[in-house]
Amino acid sequence: MRTRIPPRRPGAAGTLVPVLVLVLGLALLTGVSGPPPAGGQRALAASEMGGVAGEKAPAAGQKSPAVGGKAGAAGGKAGRASASLGAHYDDGGEHITFRVRSSSATRMLVALYDKPADADDKGTLLLKKDPESGGTWTATVSAAELREKYGIDGTVYYGYRAWGPNWPYDKAWTKGSGAGFVSDVDSHGNRFNPNKLLLDPYAREVSHDPLREGMTDEGVYGSGPAHRTEDSGRQAPKGIVLPETAPGDGGGTGEKPKRALKDDIVYEVHLRGLTKNDPAVPADERGTYAGAAAKAGELAELGVTAVEFLPMQESQNDANDADPGSSADDNYWGYVTDDFFAPDRRYAADRSPGGPTREFRAMVRAYHDAGIKVIADVVYNHTGEGGPWKEGDKDTYAIHSYRGLDNPAYYSLTDDRQEPMDNTGVGGNYNTRNPVAQDLVIDSLAYWKDTLGVDGFRHDLAPLLGNTCQHGCFKYSATDPKTALHRITEEMPARGPGGGEGTDWIAEPWALGEGTYQIGEFPAGWSEWNGKYRDTLRTGQNKLGVEEVTPKQLATRFAGSSDLYGDDGRRPFNSVNFMVAHDGFTLRDLYACNEKDNGRSWPYGPSDGGSDDNISWDQGGSATAQRQAARNGFAFLMLSAGTPMMTGGDEVLRGTRCNNNPYNLDNEANWLDHEPGADQRTFRTYTHRLLEFRKAHPALRPADFYKSGDGNGNGMGQLDWFTPAGEAPDETYWNGTSNHALGWRLDGTELGDPADALYVAYNGSSDPVDFTLPSPGEGKEWHLVTDTAAGSEGPDQVAEPGTEPRAGGKGDSYELGARSTAVLIAKRQGTTGR
Repeated sequence: MRTRIPPRRPGAAGTLVPVLVLVLGLALLTGVSGPPPAGGQRALAASEMGGVAGEKAPAAGQKSPAVGGKAGAAGGKAGRASASLGAHYDDGGEHITFRVRSSSATRMLVALYDKPADADDKGTLLLKKDPESGGTWTATVSAAELREKYGIDGTVYYGYRAWGPNWPYDKAWTKGSGAGFVSDVDSHGNRFNPNKLLLDPYAREVSHDPLREGMTDEGVYGSGPAHRTEDSGRQAPKGIVLPETAPGDGGGTGEKPKRALKDDIVYEVHLRGLTKNDPAVPADERGTYAGAAAKAGELAELGVTAVEFLPMQESQNDANDADPGSSADDNYWGYVTDDFFAPDRRYAADRSPGGPTREFRAMVRAYHDAGIKVIADVVYNHTGEGGPWKEGDKDTYAIHSYRGLDNPAYYSLTDDRQEPMDNTGVGGNYNTRNPVAQDLVIDSLAYWKDTLGVDGFRHDLAPLLGNTCQHGCFKYSATDPKTALHRITEEMPARGPGGGEGTDWIAEPWALGEGTYQIGEFPAGWSEWNGKYRDTLRTGQNKLGVEEVTPKQLATRFAGSSDLYGDDGRRPFNSVNFMVAHDGFTLRDLYACNEKDNGRSWPYGPSDGGSDDNISWDQGGSATAQRQAARNGFAFLMLSAGTPMMTGGDEVLRGTRCNNNPYNLDNEANWLDHEPGADQRTFRTYTHRLLEFRKAHPALRPADFYKSGDGNGNGMGQLDWFTPAGEAPDETYWNGTSNHALGWRLDGTELGDPADALYVAYNGSSDPVDFTLPSPGEGKEWHLVTDTAAGSEGPDQVAEPGTEPRAGGKGDSYELGARSTAVLIAKRQGTTGR
């Protein structure tokens, strides 16, 4: 998926780069900045400023027995009829029933195969339409018939062929024939073509991708005059019929952590990239679910509590190795979903039928056993079929699943139904308003949650889930009960502020088209990637003297962004704070690169796209200053109210040599490096100790927005802000663009913290600043936890608990160096320990 960067200035395009070259719908992701909402920025709430004015779906199988063998125990049946869609064995494993939805089809077949590719089908079954279902087509076949009539005595592979109004059935039709053809698309948007074998949208596993090594001609999937009579059956991906998976099969997925999101530290990482370059993992397990499982203990030791994997649903990446020395047409990130149910086979060490599902569940169990949540990055805004192949050509499109089953049901179309609506920049909007398409989203999420064991989901381009318009427009609503957005949290409730049962729902709250920038506008139950947090703090670090940022803007973000989440009943944890994400610069490159350099030769490029506005700065070229800036950026995350998200490799300052859009680099330049140098190991120690410090201090993880005033009479507010002189900022100071220093104190006694008080001082200016320390509480003194100044760099830059040196008492002066952050903790006078 290529970068989608919401520009920061009004009038710019949305989250994606202005011009994109699409390959099978190759998609983009979030990026570096976001425009202000209409009407400008909301005022900083006084409460935030601390007193400042102003049934689950049927499951995939555990093993793939020969036809007629006993299927695994059936999973629970959902109340929705849609949950029974797909191909399923009966409880005895003696029959397979195929069910697929198409409201406009006039005839459908299921083609049966005993091999995944390069073979003709062994026969077909005619599906019957249930007149009471609104478009469900069904066929059942016995194991005995499969053996005796079709010669299939092992794994069953399958796909559908469909006819409809634009291509009605003609008895003269044979594979590769044009018999019956009327048009590639009709006035209702139908694009049926019986020459294209269609992947079941509910397939629990998939045989292979449309393109793969040895088969890179996408023309076989095309419509239009040049391709419509090319038959895709021998090459097309097939669904795999698997026995059902019961929750406890294979040891289950472990006990799900019930930790509140506010107490999580999220680690966003590519599953393959996590271990593909790791010599500690067996060679045949590197880059796989099994390899990722082996890292659970290491991530837990680092301090991570939730791992957010980039997309793991079956996507177009089999062709990545077609030319191992080139990134051309490669898709590494995985935002090109071909099937919403199947775990991607390419990430499995065991790719036999049923293997990816078993291995994925075992990986989830390993993380759960380590106390770590698994969050899946999911893409329900578009599919891998992509958009038009050529501008102005309404006939030529890829057809290998949804488009050939029911184009106007699965995709949002223009008013004339001839082209897709595109608010994502990746070829066409998935039609989340349509009940059939919406059911698929719900059923898929329920399957990943209940059967595969996932704890939460990060939704790519999530405003598309709130679309209230099927065709001809896009209109977002956070309250309309008929949106996918509403149904998701209605049918699968969010985890509560105090933790417990439920699902963690996280939105990327922007897309490309008009009306899709919705940061701060998602409903209760949803958390959001907070792009304003990222942009404000980046600006404060990297653009002083170039762009304006005020202490009030910084304070808003440090304190949980109540301007975005406090006005609709949400909490600080609904702000997912991040300095970098998978696309855009890494934490290292944010402070080492002045601009992107995506045209590098293999293996560091070339990569097209990527934002030109990264709010980055190379710190004058000084490696020491770059590491110091990275320490500040990471400290911001750990010291801010909200849910912090770091990216894989941040802990060792991973870089991609200024490539800010490496979506296509499936190589060692993008995989995590597991042999860090001395400076990287020092930074890892710094990272680990800050993670542990955050986890040890609930005052940094408030359940509600900080309140103003002294709640217990000890002379401290829950949150008090200070100028360097130790005074409460007035409006002049708050709004002064030349003021780059700010301090704040948290009253631990009101926030359930083991420390009576915490104090943070930040100096963003290029000169040292003396901070007058506020009161640490009666009988207490301040002790230094960390100072990010370059002169303090080393393995003990963050003091271990009990070793913090004395820093002073009330009214004492603390000199904070240029572009530095200091963290102090209140302790009894005369102590050096806890």
